Amino acid sequence: MSSKIEINIGSIGLTNLMDEDSDFIPIIADEDESAIDEFVVPDSLPILPLRNTVLFPGVVIPITVGREKSLKLVREVYAKKGLLGAVSQIDYEVEDPEVEDMNKIGTVAQIIKILEMPDGTTTVILQGKKRFEIEEMVSNDPYHIAKINTLKDIRPENEDNQFKALVGSIKDIAIKVIKLSPQIPNEATFAIKNIEGSSFLINFISSNSEMKLSKKQGLLDLGALQDRAMRLLELLSAEVQILELKDDIQSKVKTDMDQQQREYLLHQQMKTIQDELGGNPGEEDVMELEEKALEKLWGDEVAEVFEKELKKLQRLNPAAAEYSVQLNYLQEMIDLPWNEFTKDNFDLKNAQKVLDADHFGLEKVKDRIIEHLAVLKLKGDLKSPILCLYGPPGVGKTSLGKSIASALDRKYVRMSLGGLHDEAEIRGHRKTYIGAMPGRIILGMKKAKSSNPVFILDEIDKVGSDHKGDPSSALLEVLDPEQNSAFHDNFLDVDYDLSKVMFVATANNIGAIAAPLRDRMEMIDVSGYITEEKAEIAKRHLIPKQLENHGLTAEHVEVPNEVIVQIIEKYTRESGVRGLDQKIAKLMRGIAKKVAMEDSYERVIKVDELKSYLGAERFNRDKYQGNEFAGVVTGLAWTSVGGEILYVESSLSPGKGKLTLTGNLGDVMKESALLAQEYLRAHAAKLDIKQEAFDNWNLHIHVPEGAIPKDGPSAGVTMITSIASAFTQRKIKKNLAMTGEITLRGKVLPVGGIREKILAAKRAGIKEIILCHENERDIEEIKPIYLKGLKFHYVEDVMDVLAIALMKQKVKEPVLI
Repeated sequence: MSSKIEINIGSIGLTNLMDEDSDFIPIIADEDESAIDEFVVPDSLPILPLRNTVLFPGVVIPITVGREKSLKLVREVYAKKGLLGAVSQIDYEVEDPEVEDMNKIGTVAQIIKILEMPDGTTTVILQGKKRFEIEEMVSNDPYHIAKINTLKDIRPENEDNQFKALVGSIKDIAIKVIKLSPQIPNEATFAIKNIEGSSFLINFISSNSEMKLSKKQGLLDLGALQDRAMRLLELLSAEVQILELKDDIQSKVKTDMDQQQREYLLHQQMKTIQDELGGNPGEEDVMELEEKALEKLWGDEVAEVFEKELKKLQRLNPAAAEYSVQLNYLQEMIDLPWNEFTKDNFDLKNAQKVLDADHFGLEKVKDRIIEHLAVLKLKGDLKSPILCLYGPPGVGKTSLGKSIASALDRKYVRMSLGGLHDEAEIRGHRKTYIGAMPGRIILGMKKAKSSNPVFILDEIDKVGSDHKGDPSSALLEVLDPEQNSAFHDNFLDVDYDLSKVMFVATANNIGAIAAPLRDRMEMIDVSGYITEEKAEIAKRHLIPKQLENHGLTAEHVEVPNEVIVQIIEKYTRESGVRGLDQKIAKLMRGIAKKVAMEDSYERVIKVDELKSYLGAERFNRDKYQGNEFAGVVTGLAWTSVGGEILYVESSLSPGKGKLTLTGNLGDVMKESALLAQEYLRAHAAKLDIKQEAFDNWNLHIHVPEGAIPKDGPSAGVTMITSIASAFTQRKIKKNLAMTGEITLRGKVLPVGGIREKILAAKRAGIKEIILCHENERDIEEIKPIYLKGLKFHYVEDVMDVLAIALMKQKVKEPVLI
């Protein structure tokens, strides 16, 4: 059975459930004050830091205890029926306060009850006994213990009429505060009226008044009761004045109040209170901006604009809607780095080391970057082409930009342009619009906090355009070294110098970049990697990274070179290494699972174990299909994710010379097929084909993988070779591939993407490649390691292609002749 004792005095609302057989300390409003003075306190006490309250002698307060140290302290003290020292913190945000973080004066307290609340928190009910002062800290473990000196409240020897009048005034004004404060229940008035003891009344009101913690501590610090009462009366009087002022303002603007009038009232209240306290938010904002402006290194023109806009802010009422717009504009100006530069590190040998450490291969790209940095070192500015790194995904274009920033000791900013279709994203909105903000170029500079960062414009080929404007046109000014020294952002409305910024763009498909924008950039081809390079990248970068990401070390797992090669060739088909990184991550997840579950496994991964970690093999080495059938030719194609081999199949059936094309072909490839057929019809005699064959046999050309759209001129020579093979029934030379465009006269024209196509041919096991003779210059620019094991045939005429590609013996006697 339990009895319920409810305390609701002032602002305290507390329900305390206590068993009848427990020790009960009654909570008495006017406890015998002499008993408190004679209360015996030991020389040292455990110290309980209080975050946001001050405990006074005689007052009962509930506190929530959450810190481990504090929980241990209160439970041990409560178990021993001992005492503790309650001391308020100087800064309530300090999580683990030391002696210097606490006030010197506190209150000896006794724990009445510890309550475990339903929400999991612990509430402790404390009753203050005597004031004390911390002399020195004796111990900090497991909680603070201090040597203390108890302090006695000095009461007037004879409570004369003046002191009685002072106490009466405090009681009256406290009741007035309760009546004026809507958040304090009126029942608290009854409790105040029934308190008889003068010291308890002063302490109780001091504890429960809504004043700052520092002011409450100041009251506790005062040893003379009359001084504490006088100071309390002053504070309560100031609070009554504020409450009366608020009440007066509310009564004046109460009638017919709509939403706009309510907002006005709130601003007026704030202004009146701040005026009474000696502060004005508008003046504080202006002073803060002026102080920050003194540190800026901007030019005279920008300084003049800032001063003009600052004066405009001073004239605005803080309650006006335009005030926040103007303040936001000035804040953006202040936050931008104006002529604030980081010091460049022009140690080019160090830059070369950084690039080599971060990226394996890509020698031509790294040489061009070093040349770019060398010019910057010698000339001191960037009046040179903007670099645009283009190539398939996952080859390291974006990370190259990060490496440049690291080598130069510059700040790094990346801005993704994928899907951008609003010009305001680049140039910003005019500040008069609602929700206006600067463009992403200016926001990037603000983020960099430097006027010379390395600024990556990622996916510049994926910029779109619609009715909101053309962002690629807005980028023209950004990327033109002759113009970007005075870049104009609509929000900023003042020229900003971007000439010291090193812009590096990245793209997958340069054909999708607008011609004027492409003209302002120097295109650097970052093509794919061969198997050997991918294996080296995996060993140097990907495996160590994934080991760290999955909480593993080299002692947990070893991935031999042959396993890496197997993953590259059987589980990925890409020019870059992003898919390879994902497969290695999947492998590491499998290892991590076995380590965490303490299952047995082989530390050194074997090739035949890959299936258990990565599943079934997804690819065969690009599936070279051999030369068993006439009409099947291997071509080379370029895609946005690298090079691929492409098969063209031709077959004949009796009919009336109809041409059928299948395989999801684009217009260019369809025209190449028509062109090839017409050329062969015109030169049939040279290939020993009768003219009747073209009229009596239907020709069907198919390019496998019909779900994938295909287009481009590169398949011209492949088409004509496939048709010639079908009509002559002569097979194609083994391990041969080709690429090139044809004309109606039979000329072979050059095509692009040679390096990617060469990599695709090597992956497929091709040994010989037919190219236009003009593509020989592209081959000369490719590193010898990429060309190892390949033989090239450079041709000018279609007949040269057929002479190389068609084997002399026929599969069978042609049914066409």
